[in-house]
This record gives sequence, structure tokens and C-alpha cells, in this order.
Amino acid sequence: MKSLYDDVSVMCSKLTTRAYSTSFTLGIYFLHNRLRNPIYSIYGFVRFADEIVDSFHGYNKKYLLEKFKSDTYDAIENRISLNPVLNSFQHVVYQYNIDVALIDTFLLSMEMDLEKKNYSKEKYEQYILGSAEVVGLMCLHVFTEGNKNIYKELEPFAMKLGSAFQKVNFLRDIKADYQTLERTYFPNIDIRKFTTQAKKEIESEIENDFKQALAGIKKLPPSSKGGVYLAYVYYKSLFNKIKSLPAERMLTERIRISNGGKLRLMVNSMFQYKMNLV
Repeated sequence: MKSLYDDVSVMCSKLTTRAYSTSFTLGIYFLHNRLRNPIYSIYGFVRFADEIVDSFHGYNKKYLLEKFKSDTYDAIENRISLNPVLNSFQHVVYQYNIDVALIDTFLLSMEMDLEKKNYSKEKYEQYILGSAEVVGLMCLHVFTEGNKNIYKELEPFAMKLGSAFQKVNFLRDIKADYQTLERTYFPNIDIRKFTTQAKKEIESEIENDFKQALAGIKKLPPSSKGGVYLAYVYYKSLFNKIKSLPAERMLTERIRISNGGKLRLMVNSMFQYKMNLV
């Protein structure tokens, strides 16, 4: 039965999310039940593409990404794929009318990661648009469930939230990106001389993104607001931890929040949500 395969496909995307991200898994849990599987499916798609360029060392990444890209478009065109993650993703594309241009933009950013390079301001903004902001828009299609007016109103806020998340990731992973992947995303920054001033300038940019994103979260439908707010609280807490540390510390370790800390954040954020403080 095709329906059984479709169920298995979603289970694969759900397993992928749980294996790679406890924070997003917790956030998805607090979405309305009908929204969870579509967001798992988007995460699985995005994660697989990202893993190709970030983790598959010793393999032909360019070939693998081109194959993944071709398989993605094939899945959307034919409305089925033997790759279960792509099969679950194409269902979401059709169900929520996700613009293929968003997928094009995302995959272009993944292609940018095939080259080890320093990013100019223009390329930095292009990369964030594709790797994070349009992912936020894919999710917004699900959260607004076909309401075009709400989608249009919340579009800039969703992009800011994606941008904030990605820039926090850049700071958190600055050591691995530079030392292992030979990438420097932040423009006009010499990572070998990563100064306090440079760190503060980046943090100011992120702070502004978070501020604008929170205004949009408050306008989300109740079915998605709690889950998105939890993801926001987790990333904001990680960001605050990063802000409290000296610049040189970023080049010696990957900053994280413990699973226990994530659970405490979950309880606190849900309390604020239930008390209508968001």
C-alpha cells in the first residue's frame, strides 16, 4: 500500500530530526499535532542536504549534492521518491503549496558550501537567505496553513528568525567551520585574529534579528506559536551564553546547552506561553 510507504517516509524524517537535533525535536513536539509531520519532513530534507556538504568527507560531495538535487525535483514532479525523506518532503510541498523557488534558493546555498572560501558581505547575505531564511518561509507555509494574508504579514519575521538561528550556528561552529571545513562565513573577519570588537558587532546584528523575529512569533496562530517560541528561547539562550564568553573561547570549543538545560528552558517557555506572556 502506498499509504504505508508514505507513513514510513514520514517516520524516516522524524527519526532524522530526533537523531540530529534535540532542540528542534522539542520545539516540534509543542506544535499542534497536525503540523508536526510536515515540519519533520522539511527538517529531514534540509538536514540531508546539509550533511552532504558538511560531513561526507572523502566522497564526491559535488556529485552527491547534484544527485540529491535531481532526486528532489524528480520527487516533486512525479510526486513520489524511493528516497523516503524526499518522498515525505514532496508531500509537504504539494499540501502546503510551497514555492519551488524557495527550494531552488536553498539548494543554491548548499552548492556554495562545496567551495572552501571566505564570504564577502554580498555572498554572506545570499548564503543566509538560502540556507536559513527560505527554510523559515517553508515552515511558515505550514504554520499558516494556506492563509495567504497571514503568510504575507509574517514573511519578514520568519526570515529574521531563520537568519538569527543561522548566525548563532555560525558563532557556535566558528571553530569547526574554520579548522575542519576551511570556511569563514562572517565577512571582513580574520578568524585567526577574532577580536572582542568583531564578536560584538556580530552579536549586535543577531540581537536585532531576534528582536524582530519575536514580534512575528507573537502573531503566529496558536497551533504553531508555542513550538516556534520554544525554538526561539533555546537559540536565544545559546546566544546569551555565547555573548558571555570571550572571543578567544569560540576558537577552542563548541558552545552548547546541556539536555538538562534544554528541558528547563522548555518548562519555562511553556509556562510563559500558557500564561499568555508571549
